[in-house]
Formats: sequence, C-alpha cells, structure tokens
Amino acid sequence: MNILVGYDGSSPSKKALQLAKKHALAFGATVDVVTSMDKGNTVEAENKASDNLEKAKSLFAEKGINCQTHLLIRGMFPGEDIVEFADSNKVDEIFIGVKRRSRVGKLLMGSTAQFVILEAHCPVVSVK
Repeated sequence: MNILVGYDGSSPSKKALQLAKKHALAFGATVDVVTSMDKGNTVEAENKASDNLEKAKSLFAEKGINCQTHLLIRGMFPGEDIVEFADSNKVDEIFIGVKRRSRVGKLLMGSTAQFVILEAHCPVVSVK
C-alpha cells in the first residue's frame, strides 16, 4: 500500500501526518509526503518547505516507516499537483488537512482539499 500526505506545515496537515502514520503502521504502507509550491517562490520559502518535509520524514522514520518527501514546483495549483502525483505514482490513499474557510474565501482562493477529494482516483481522508 502506498499513502500520500499533502503537507504544508499547517496544523491540519500535521494532524494528517499523524493519522497517516497510524494507517501506515497498521497496513505496512510506504508514505510519500508532498508539498506543492508555485513557481517564483523565494529561496527562503523553498528552504522552509524543505525543512518541514525533513521534519515530517523523521516522524515516520522513528517508527520504521518507509517515507519519501517531495517538494513539487511544477507550476500547477496544489490540488492539481497532488492529484497528478497520486495518479502517476499509483497512490492507494491520500491524507489531506482541511481548514475552515468562508464561501467568499473558497471562491477567491479555491480549496485544495475540495479539489483533491473530488478529482483523486483513490480514497481521500480529510483531517481537520
């Protein structure tokens, strides 16, 4: 089994990591932790994202879970990036944190979690 966690360092995504760890232990799964960023980020933002991914990887390593991290900067929206990565890497289950947003906030900025839930080919576990 292969699990993907969409991770951005937020509190909901940290909770998604914790739940994914439990699933990985229960099912003997491998884990891919993915952060998607737009092109044109500062070096500091990319370094922070890389540091967050390394911390996430250590969370799985302490339990002996095979984990790989991926910083995706491919010019896609994060939801598209996560779904594309899941499709091309034959992911069996996706974990993603969700944040409460107003209707206007969703309209203006979209919802990564909503896109992943609706477009992914596999089950998606949303964690709040």
